[in-house]
Amino acid sequence: MINVDDIRSRWQLAAPFLDEPGRRLFAANEALALGFGGVTATALATGIARSTINRGIDELQSAGNAIDRRVRRPGAGRKSAVTHQPGLPAALEGLIEAAIRGDPCSPLRWVSRSQRQLVKALADLGFQASQRVVANLLRALNYSCQANSKTREGAQHPDRDAQFAHINAAVKASITVGEPAISVDTKKKELVGDFKNNGRELRPKGQPEAVRVHDFKIPELGRVAPYGVYDIAANHGWVSVGIDADTAAFAVESIRRWWYRLGQARYPGATCLTITADCGGSNGVQVRLWKRELQGFANETGLKVTVAHLPPGTSKWNKIEHRLFAFITMNWRGKPLVSHQVIVQLIGSTTTETGLKVCCELDANLYPKGIKVSDAEMQAINITRDEFHGEWNYTISPNQQPP
Repeated sequence: MINVDDIRSRWQLAAPFLDEPGRRLFAANEALALGFGGVTATALATGIARSTINRGIDELQSAGNAIDRRVRRPGAGRKSAVTHQPGLPAALEGLIEAAIRGDPCSPLRWVSRSQRQLVKALADLGFQASQRVVANLLRALNYSCQANSKTREGAQHPDRDAQFAHINAAVKASITVGEPAISVDTKKKELVGDFKNNGRELRPKGQPEAVRVHDFKIPELGRVAPYGVYDIAANHGWVSVGIDADTAAFAVESIRRWWYRLGQARYPGATCLTITADCGGSNGVQVRLWKRELQGFANETGLKVTVAHLPPGTSKWNKIEHRLFAFITMNWRGKPLVSHQVIVQLIGSTTTETGLKVCCELDANLYPKGIKVSDAEMQAINITRDEFHGEWNYTISPNQQPP
């Protein structure tokens, strides 16, 4: 493996004592010693042009007969664009900063700040600079091309960290005594049909799979809402692929299917189920139907259901996102989701080297929106709220012993 830092450290030690031919031959010798990729690595470490390094290699391989031993006097050679145009760096930085600030008068306010656009904008200001000169100046000014970074989470709740600690303690306590602990959420809804799916897959060269140009929903196929249940201790996932609305009834039905298909056999003596969920969506804090349906599930199974919601604005920290959904997305990348069967098979075939297994099933039931839960129904829910943020942390116990 080529270590650019090692080359750079040797170069910094030797460079002050070398003249022009010596620097060229030093860089050429380093590149030859590295082999494949050596020229690129040496150019990156020393700042010497690749053409100069290649020239030095030719000189070394010719046994010294063709070495040009001339040394230019200080200041000789072609002058840089900055020497002829002293105001060029300031003009370039002014263009970039004005565009970043959102200055409406900036010529780059509404266009891509590419090097080509910068060259044109500088020409409008009376400066002549090639794209390479602009690239070098940007590097010297410590600018680089960067993508957007998803780091802003909005206003943070003051008890955010304390809630994460509470969730962690609740999950650890359940797993320690052999009780099930799951993370739940709805994956991004997907259109069904021959639509473009992000990512790439191996195909014969020049024969990409043809898909639709526009992403308009096909009425007879619609879209699906995959609701996932991730068993934290077992590293096992369950996904119900719903074809109707993503409601609280659908969410609890997915948990119910997981329990009867997998959970009940894995935890035969369980008395309590711990659920970690987002603060919003079909399993949100303020969704009455979510609590009513969990009460029905508790009555049916005899399990106490302890729910711990993630603080607002922290859904990406839900374990199911990076333990299950991320690998499903990787598994079906570049594959059009042409049918329900294809979606179920792609999700069900998701595995990882760490032992993740996923079971998937199509849920063809209909879940109407707009169901109202009355105050009387809410009062009948056997709910015990935790002393610490009872709106986030609560336990729903069975109202009666199951038959």
